[in-house]
Amino acid sequence: MSRPAVRRTTLPLALALAASLTWIGCSGKPPAETQPVVDVQSAAVARKTIQDVISADAVLYARSEATIVPKISAPIEKFYVNRGSPVRAGQLLAQLENKDLAAAAAEAKGAYEQAQAAYATSTEVSLPQEIQTARLAAVATRQAMDAQKLVYESRLNLYKSGAMARNLVDESHVAYTQARNQYALAATHLKKLEAVGQKESLRSAQGQLASAKGHYLAALANLQYSEIRSPINGVVTDRPLYEGQMAAAGTPLMTVMDLAHVIARSYISPQQAAQLKAGDPATISAGEGEADVQGKVSVVSPALDPNTTTVQVWVEAPNPGDRLKPGSTVRVNMVARTIKDALVVPAAAVLTADDGTTSVMVIGPDQVAHQTTVTTGVHAGGEVEIMSGVHAGQQVVTTGAFGLPDATRVRVAAAPAAHD
Repeated sequence: MSRPAVRRTTLPLALALAASLTWIGCSGKPPAETQPVVDVQSAAVARKTIQDVISADAVLYARSEATIVPKISAPIEKFYVNRGSPVRAGQLLAQLENKDLAAAAAEAKGAYEQAQAAYATSTEVSLPQEIQTARLAAVATRQAMDAQKLVYESRLNLYKSGAMARNLVDESHVAYTQARNQYALAATHLKKLEAVGQKESLRSAQGQLASAKGHYLAALANLQYSEIRSPINGVVTDRPLYEGQMAAAGTPLMTVMDLAHVIARSYISPQQAAQLKAGDPATISAGEGEADVQGKVSVVSPALDPNTTTVQVWVEAPNPGDRLKPGSTVRVNMVARTIKDALVVPAAAVLTADDGTTSVMVIGPDQVAHQTTVTTGVHAGGEVEIMSGVHAGQQVVTTGAFGLPDATRVRVAAAPAAHD
């Protein structure tokens, strides 16, 4: 009895299904499909300041370093500092044995003082006295010449009047000629003393004094070389010898570094170096967990390194607490330029095609994403400057843009919560 009831119940449904299929087949049109909606994440195109940062690995050096090398060879008598001792410029660091040098300096000083006395005698006593004697001789011979001239002229007049013999006139003429020659010699001698002799005598005396002074200064310098002093402010970082050992000339005795400032030396491409100049702001990163140290670019080498064809750039920074250690490797970030009021999007929003063109997926008011070609500029800190193609306030797809077809309907989903 139950089986016929089931058939009666299912027969109308079967007929209805068959009629529906027949209508579809006759019309030839499938039912309308619903357009798919893709979940994405987005960000707004923002106006902000972005910096063009050039990053590179670098090696730290002390700003100033002095390897102290003695100029003389002598045993080390006393050290006044150890490794790690802070020192200042001019401070006495070590003393070399110098008894022989002190004796040589004392001897040279005595010779110098004798030369000074001899110079004073030559310039203040001997030379003026000789000139004075020559002047007196010139005056005396001039007077004698004048007297003989008067005698000669008087006898000549008498001879002309017939009152004097010829031989007496000739004798007076000879005496006058001799007196005139003696005066000429005395005058010439005086002139030479005053014009040439004085200069040569002074030059000779000055030469002897200068020679004695040079020997004294050389001996004094050798004595001073036995005192080892610091040329800079800093810290003693190396001291390989001990008291009593021989310090050899030309062999390092100790090293002093100025750790108050450090210099990070890096090598970058010529194209990057062309964007930098001395004074540009920079930071030095010592590693994870370490705070960045603010500094500035101090040197951009004008020439390429011949081995690597790169350019050496220095970043100088203060080193409070000697936290940065010379010799360690750090990361430097140098700001080549700062662009204010730039259009910026997250780097994840920018798509790069095989031909190098760049684009973003812009979400319209109708929640449809359209692929839009853009021109990019500076890339920094996970953000990209957009120079053309979009305007501030537009929404661009950040997550889900890769492979997303143009004109796709999207639904903006909230970013996943960060987990500790």
